[in-house]
Amino acid sequence: MPEAHQRAFDRLGDRVLLEVPLQPGIRSTLVHTEYRLDPVAVFGRDAPLVVEIGSGSGDALVEGARRRPDWDFVAFEVWRPGIGHSMAKMGAEALPNVRIVEADAAVALGTALSPGSVQEVWTYFPDPWPKTKHRKRRIVDADLADTVLGLLAPGGTWRLATDWDDYAGAMRTVLDAHDGFTLVSTDRAPLRPVTRFERKGVATGRRITDLAYAPR
Repeated sequence: MPEAHQRAFDRLGDRVLLEVPLQPGIRSTLVHTEYRLDPVAVFGRDAPLVVEIGSGSGDALVEGARRRPDWDFVAFEVWRPGIGHSMAKMGAEALPNVRIVEADAAVALGTALSPGSVQEVWTYFPDPWPKTKHRKRRIVDADLADTVLGLLAPGGTWRLATDWDDYAGAMRTVLDAHDGFTLVSTDRAPLRPVTRFERKGVATGRRITDLAYAPR
């Protein structure tokens, strides 16, 4: 982790990191199945909740939390340098409406949150696993779709973005076929910033695809 990000991690970690029990195992990143996250207890208020699956270096997380201080944000991220980078983006003070869980989102979402408790789920630029033999590792699949559908509140939205055309097509295939979702937009997500990563992708000829799905 770069020194500046480590300093931010050390400075803000106790306010931003949400300590959760993990399943037994060396270097486990799996949230214990008996754990339940209570947003009202965590944030001290009842507000619309955004859950980000894999916040990376925190571009969307921090931008969204700053632009929507009336919303609360919980991000799941296993890459600690990215967590440190997210904290560095916050500056001197932690954003009060942000918590980060250092754990695997795909597993945690199935048990840690109450059904119908989430206003938006964000899945921005997940690992595309471009090799055919690795595509089974892609996080956006029918099982995750079932889980997200159960979490979304009435009127909620699952927002996704990728710079891999093949993965965009795979997302559409999974979600268009799902009985519980309908595509509501292919416009850029309102709170998703343009990042350096995205600009580099566009410069090399990659096309950015945004998708937004809502429960039927």
